[in-house]
Amino acid sequence: MKQFITNIKNFFKNKWVKFIIALLIYVLWVIWLENYWFFLGVPIIFDYYITKKVNWTPWKKRGKKPSKIIEWIDAIIFAVIAASLIRIFLIEAYTIPTSSMEKTLLVGDYLFVSKYLYGPRVPMTPLSFPFVHHTMPFSESAKSFVEWIKWPYKRLKGIREIQRNDLVVFNFPEGDTVAIKRQAESYYELCRIYGRNRVWNDKLNFGEIVVRPVDKKENYIKRCVAIPGDTIEIRHAQVYINGKPQKHFEHMQFNYEVITNGLPLNTRNLQRIGISNDDIQFALSTQYQVYDSLTNTFTIHYIIPLTKKQVNIIKTYPNVISVKLYEIKERENVFPQDSTISYNRDNFGPIWVPKKGATVKLTLKNLPIFQRIIEVYENNKLNVINGKIFINGKETDRYTFKMNYYFMMGDNRHNSQDSRFWGFVPEDHIVGTPLFIWLSLDKDKSFPNNIRFKRLFKIVDSSW
Repeated sequence: MKQFITNIKNFFKNKWVKFIIALLIYVLWVIWLENYWFFLGVPIIFDYYITKKVNWTPWKKRGKKPSKIIEWIDAIIFAVIAASLIRIFLIEAYTIPTSSMEKTLLVGDYLFVSKYLYGPRVPMTPLSFPFVHHTMPFSESAKSFVEWIKWPYKRLKGIREIQRNDLVVFNFPEGDTVAIKRQAESYYELCRIYGRNRVWNDKLNFGEIVVRPVDKKENYIKRCVAIPGDTIEIRHAQVYINGKPQKHFEHMQFNYEVITNGLPLNTRNLQRIGISNDDIQFALSTQYQVYDSLTNTFTIHYIIPLTKKQVNIIKTYPNVISVKLYEIKERENVFPQDSTISYNRDNFGPIWVPKKGATVKLTLKNLPIFQRIIEVYENNKLNVINGKIFINGKETDRYTFKMNYYFMMGDNRHNSQDSRFWGFVPEDHIVGTPLFIWLSLDKDKSFPNNIRFKRLFKIVDSSW
């Protein structure tokens, strides 16, 4: 048996065996990449394993046993390259920073995101500091990348396309321009609220204004409710896709109005049924009393984000009179930010989701829906002159889309900045889909009680 193991070890130490294995892996990678210029790297592999004419590891001297420091350098370089390739083409770690997906995904969930399911995106900004997204560590604005080399959008073959109701990680579409001190908010929304001049000049409140390429925009995670070619409409908080109601997911939550008989809600009871401290504080901040002169009694009204399960529990509390959906009825400044359209997050659309190769008839009425796609995502010059539409200097009333687009929404339906506010997600912004939760920490508790043991290594399922 020992001799057999020794023979196996010697077999894999053979330089030709090493070369063939490395060559096979490299060729498969080039075929997957579909960039056959990389075959020019084959002579380098041949020289590294067989002819050894060039010292491809100049930090090591040939013919001498490497020192411990050199061995450490070798190990670090290999680890950085291997981890970078895994992060680019296979999986990447991701954190849930906000409550927009509650209670499907919780603040403090740490995920591994699959990039291979939809096909990994070839880096568009390849020169960047390892393991850092867009900003250097310990810095507020220092870029972690340089744009000396820019590659066009290309996605490698994946296992399948994005499907309705998938949980999807993507680059924030309006994240191309960012106010450093207000990074969690859309720069364009800030300009609409405060005016562009203030956003650019008030450094104390908004900081520097920076521009980021597509693959360096902030990462978001939402549920894909509509895919290319779908028509989405929201009526009384119910989503309809192509006229059919969307499935209600178990952990989806809405804002509900909870009315009590004058006795306040017990916050400990709310904590016990899984309502976060932030949501409890929101409920307390929105509470108000109503006096009924006929019965000489008071009622207390709260607005609380709840799942259906939590609603059913709260209805059993003895001081609770009613629990009903808190539907928004007044107009909100949602997509496409057109004063002639009276949409809000609960009553929205219908809007058609653009599909690659499809042609739409353009009018002044529907132009605001497609304007950012035409100008920003697909790099055209758009002008409206005397009521006529010009694209790249030519008058037209039609446009053919170059990419697929998606409509994303958070499962915390009343407390999510999503496609209802900033529009479609282009296919070149898609990063991947969550695989499993490897760690989950509750920020409302201290160690070790803050570890949500039931969520550790839990597979993320889009049917949640």
